[in-house]
Amino acid sequence: MIPRHFIRLQAIGLIVLAAFGSGCETVQTTQGGVVGIERQQVVSSLVDRAALNREAGQLYQQTLAEARKGNALNRSPEQVTRVRRIADRIIAQVGAFRPDARQWQWEVNVITSKETNAWCMPGGKIAVYTGLIENLRATDDELAQVIGHEIAHALREHAWERASRSATAELGMSIVGIVLGVGQGGMDLAGTVYNVSFQLPNSREQETEADRIGIELAARAGYQPLAAVTLWQKMAQASRGAPPEWLSTHPAAASREQDLRHYGERVRPLFDEARKRGA
Repeated sequence: MIPRHFIRLQAIGLIVLAAFGSGCETVQTTQGGVVGIERQQVVSSLVDRAALNREAGQLYQQTLAEARKGNALNRSPEQVTRVRRIADRIIAQVGAFRPDARQWQWEVNVITSKETNAWCMPGGKIAVYTGLIENLRATDDELAQVIGHEIAHALREHAWERASRSATAELGMSIVGIVLGVGQGGMDLAGTVYNVSFQLPNSREQETEADRIGIELAARAGYQPLAAVTLWQKMAQASRGAPPEWLSTHPAAASREQDLRHYGERVRPLFDEARKRGA
């Protein structure tokens, strides 16, 4: 006879699998571009996409308010002008992957911090930390790679994808809790947005997509695509073999550098064309 507790565990497993599959759909958030990003993304109806973006916008404003309170927001006019000039040129190219992104309410701000970091929230809310600029002595071409990479995450809506995975897992745990009689938890959207923005890492698959799209965006804007390689080398050297938070989930150094070189060469005609136009 099969033990009763084993039958119960089987039932739980089937319920959780059903929960994981319910309300999921595949989407293609961007066009492929020259770099050929074609992966179909799985998202869940458990996550309200519009609400997620609204929460992200509120979190961005809270972050700016905290930086302003600490006299850390846009302290250097020269740095702000430089970062916004680079970002504006890249933002002008987002239509190659997402025509609708041209109408996003883009914002670009610089936060004084020792962190070697930058990010772009859903809807085009960008922050660049001064540590990224100063610690690496980043060139314009290298900063363009960072900004392009972060914009790529927003274009691909990787936060929505990660939130979907988190919500599905949370639903599965709630169902297990109900079956085991230990209660049911609710989804905290604000907490989820914070987690997917600052805590939960992108997958390596997502990071690779952001690398490739970022290289193409920068090339279209007239920035040297192979600066992605020198940026990575500076990152690795500055961290002495342990990548900082911004690169903590990126592919291993050797394979990533090879990938960056390959796609840098692929988009070189776009860079050459942009330079001819005077970009």
